[in-house]
Amino acid sequence: MEWLIGLICSSAIAGAAYYKRSLSRSGFLAAVVLGTMMYALGTAIWFGSLIAFFVSSTLWSKWKKQRKEASESGYEKSGRRDAGQVLANGGLGLLLCVANWVYPHPLWWYAFLGVMAAVTADTWATEIGGLSKTPPRSIKTGRRVPPGTSGGVSVLGFIASLAGGLFIGAVAWLLLGLSVQATQDAAAAAIRPAAWAVIAGLTGLIGSLADSWIGATWQQMYRCSTCGREIEQARHCGRKAERIRGRTGWNNDVVNVAGSLVGGVSAVLLGLVLGFS
Repeated sequence: MEWLIGLICSSAIAGAAYYKRSLSRSGFLAAVVLGTMMYALGTAIWFGSLIAFFVSSTLWSKWKKQRKEASESGYEKSGRRDAGQVLANGGLGLLLCVANWVYPHPLWWYAFLGVMAAVTADTWATEIGGLSKTPPRSIKTGRRVPPGTSGGVSVLGFIASLAGGLFIGAVAWLLLGLSVQATQDAAAAAIRPAAWAVIAGLTGLIGSLADSWIGATWQQMYRCSTCGREIEQARHCGRKAERIRGRTGWNNDVVNVAGSLVGGVSAVLLGLVLGFS
């Protein structure tokens, strides 16, 4: 029954995103598989946290989209998310869900919380920070860089990143409250979930900043021979671009996975420090 419910819910949500052109066909299929497995192997908290990331990120990507088109034109991927993007943002979370299903342990949850907080924080920072009225600064050099430059950070993006992590922690806390009856046990257990929002906020911010640092250091970048922009794409303005830096294979999807991994590890460490293991 869990597999069927997961399939129906995931198909409905992914289908709506596909209809709104937020997902490509491969992205739709990946989202359905990811969501179905998350619901069947996890609980409503795991599935709900994933959906909270997906829905909120989709809405922010549509918000004032025309104003962000210029800065997004240099991204490797923008617009409709494909399977690679879906898996880059949710694949590690699914692996943690499977690990918890095989060998249940509280630290799997904290790792998942950190991963989802990191991908949410990074997406919010990109979508909201892209609307900053002041140009971002390189997280590596501190110099002003054009909007949309990989590794660029802004005050607005920083605030959005923190808000994204806090949002995931708050959603997880709310979902736990809805899934537990108001008993003495629930009241006692509320102390631990109250820290989820704080942990998610911090680790989301850490993961997002790590994503920016890796993007500025290891991500493969190119320069358009026509317009001169520094871009993530191998082709721009209809011509092949010149590669100027980065490690082979480190594209935007790989950078996203690395940033989310940092967020997950940070959440586990915080969970251990706070004695929540």
